[in-house]
Amino acid sequence: MIRTVVISMWVVLITLVCALTAITLSFFRKGGDLSHLAGRFWAKSVLLVSRVKVRVQGLHHIDPHATYIYMANHQSMFDILALLGYLPVQFRWLAKKELFQIPVFGLSMARVGYISIDRSDRKSAHKSLVEAAQKIAQGVSVIIFPEGSRSTDGRIKPFKAGGFHLAVRSGRPIVPVVIYGTHHVMPKGSLRIRPGLVVVSIHAPVDTASYNNKTKKALMETIRSIMKQDLERLKATQPRGLGSWHREWSEKVRKN
Repeated sequence: MIRTVVISMWVVLITLVCALTAITLSFFRKGGDLSHLAGRFWAKSVLLVSRVKVRVQGLHHIDPHATYIYMANHQSMFDILALLGYLPVQFRWLAKKELFQIPVFGLSMARVGYISIDRSDRKSAHKSLVEAAQKIAQGVSVIIFPEGSRSTDGRIKPFKAGGFHLAVRSGRPIVPVVIYGTHHVMPKGSLRIRPGLVVVSIHAPVDTASYNNKTKKALMETIRSIMKQDLERLKATQPRGLGSWHREWSEKVRKN
């Protein structure tokens, strides 16, 4: 538990430093590309201090200069760190409006170009999605957690329709991303941070041009099926099981 407290103190400090850095860098280059690099440094530093190792599979599937809607399963707060730290492309997050109201942190999000989603009522939510779709259509890649919130058991929950509405409206391909291992590192509802291995598996883009609002449910089922199958593959193919790897990694950390 002491280790988790130390990590938490580091997170507070590095978040303040990187947020101020991101704000400063945003004045030198529009679009938030430089500021995004500050965010990447922030994520990698937290992962390093937490003794979490990330492996990425399938990078060859994506063009770093193309515009995509990345959709990832959501098991832990460490999903954000793994994606921000180790997905080597420029992208922006879709984040709820309330996060933009946090002092310093919220301003840095706005300066980087993250997209605010107002979920206070149906009308505001729809307007936010329309504005987000316009930005995506103009060439801004985004990451979305289609489950809407973190899974409590590590399995993939049913998807929300909002992200698929964006995909259909913007016409951009969806890249399914499966994250495995963060549920062990820090599951939903827990404050304890454990060392371990996280695998990020990237799939080939799924074209959305042939879908519309009437057929987006089929698109949702396609993406969810891809992600569920890959999650099962990761569970089955990790050497001696991911749990054993975590125990081995934790033992090395204690010895060091």
